Amino acid sequence: MSILSKDLGIDLGTTNVVVYAEGKGIVLREPSVVAVDKNTGKILKVGSAARNMLGRTPGNVVAMRPLREGVVSDYELTERMLAEFFRQIFRNAFVKPRVVISVPSGITSIEERAVVQIAQEAGARRVYLIEEPLAAALGSNLSFDGPDGHMVVDIGGGTTDVGVLTMNGIANSTSIKVAGDNFDEAIIRYLRKKNGLIIGQASAEETKITVGTVFERGEPVETLVKGRDFKTGLAREVRVTSAEMQEALRRPAKQIVEAILSVLEQTTPELVADIARNGIVLTGGGAQLWGMDKLITEHTGMHCTVADDADSCVAFGCGKSLSWINRLQEGPINFARRKLLKD
Repeated sequence: MSILSKDLGIDLGTTNVVVYAEGKGIVLREPSVVAVDKNTGKILKVGSAARNMLGRTPGNVVAMRPLREGVVSDYELTERMLAEFFRQIFRNAFVKPRVVISVPSGITSIEERAVVQIAQEAGARRVYLIEEPLAAALGSNLSFDGPDGHMVVDIGGGTTDVGVLTMNGIANSTSIKVAGDNFDEAIIRYLRKKNGLIIGQASAEETKITVGTVFERGEPVETLVKGRDFKTGLAREVRVTSAEMQEALRRPAKQIVEAILSVLEQTTPELVADIARNGIVLTGGGAQLWGMDKLITEHTGMHCTVADDADSCVAFGCGKSLSWINRLQEGPINFARRKLLKD
């Protein structure tokens, strides 16, 4: 898709990259995966095509995710991946966009610089950062310009970010490296230990989407999972139920709940009272795991809802924050550290 806008909002996620173009909406949604020829260093595929190669590549080809737990783990591959996405968006036009990129809350200055430098080397003219709770709140259409307190929980692929927002800023937040990928890994471990079945991450994710749950379902569901037998090495399939998945996912779900409770404990009584009245909003792909909202409600006593189009909220929020960049001076900046009023 060729676009004219030079301003982009980018949800640079561990699992997916979602790009919002000003005036166009979401223009790209691709897995954060790169396939590389190890002998030549040449990038073979990026995005969906590369993800389909995970676990299926010959010896000279490696398909990998260049971001881990919400931060850059391979600088060069992240830069090349982002550059390829820019080329897909702008096609043959030589455009250097201004970009707003989402980052986990509490990101270090070193990690900030890495993201900024990668985006610049990939072709961005100017780079701004926005912390994920702030972007998620904007993207889910929360109104937090007044003194009233709101809580948003963004469950992504690599991190879960919890933020309390008020007066156009973040009053309190935390980021933990427990999210969608951890749910997948928990399923892989569970099936290997209980059923002697070895499966890959793609199969684990599909199982999570199909029968994954963190709260008791009124009507249990089940599915067949195919993999390799641990003892014989032969293909085998087992029947997996939602009750088993609730057991498998108990630990990472509990860690997310504990992070929410920890933020509430460190928040002023006045803001906690506001949150109890306004409820908690869930965003991110992990928010769509069955029963997550019910589990949080049970442990906090506060009403919890999943935002519309939850896995796009951060990208939409990055897009909304594009209106702020004309007010700022040159140079990278983290919006969470500025007092910026919405238009």
